[in-house]
Amino acid sequence: MRPVLVDAGGTNIGSVRYALQRLGADAELTADAARIRSASHVILPGVGAAGPGMRRLREAGLVDVLRHLTQPVLGVCLGMQLLCERSEEGDTECLGVIPATVRRFAGGDGLRVPHMGWNSLHIRTDHPLVAGVREGDAAYFVHSYAVPIGGYTLASSEHGEPFAAVVAAGNFMGMQFHPERSASLGAQLLRNFLSL
Repeated sequence: MRPVLVDAGGTNIGSVRYALQRLGADAELTADAARIRSASHVILPGVGAAGPGMRRLREAGLVDVLRHLTQPVLGVCLGMQLLCERSEEGDTECLGVIPATVRRFAGGDGLRVPHMGWNSLHIRTDHPLVAGVREGDAAYFVHSYAVPIGGYTLASSEHGEPFAAVVAAGNFMGMQFHPERSASLGAQLLRNFLSL
């Protein structure tokens, strides 16, 4: 197994790498296209805004590389949003491998934006990525933008409205929450991804 973490400047890279090491997987941090193409699993972490995130990928020459990968690919937090077609955040064109537009939470009625904290998951589709996850298991979220529910949704959560918490389209998958901060649930999901 040769997993890699895409070096796209996300501030959660260290914690994601440590979570993988706890599972026995030492993921190299790289922006090298050849190493990314030859990896067994590719993880795109990210914290921040869609526009700067896509700009970093373009500057590194990784947009087409990522779009054409055939091995399992996992986007985490902003990384999941970057897998989508567009984001309302800065009207940003993203990688386009998940058929969705990322939208800002409406807020209101005492709902704080960003959405921050533990929230329950609701399983919508049976998939190896969510194997062993029970209805109502909680994950740790920090985000102001979310992916709407669609045919790609494996698990959802709610913050005033339902949104996609775990997604998959072919070999591309994503988790809106932080698995590295989601205790045993996050470890289970990362283990499931590495087993694909």
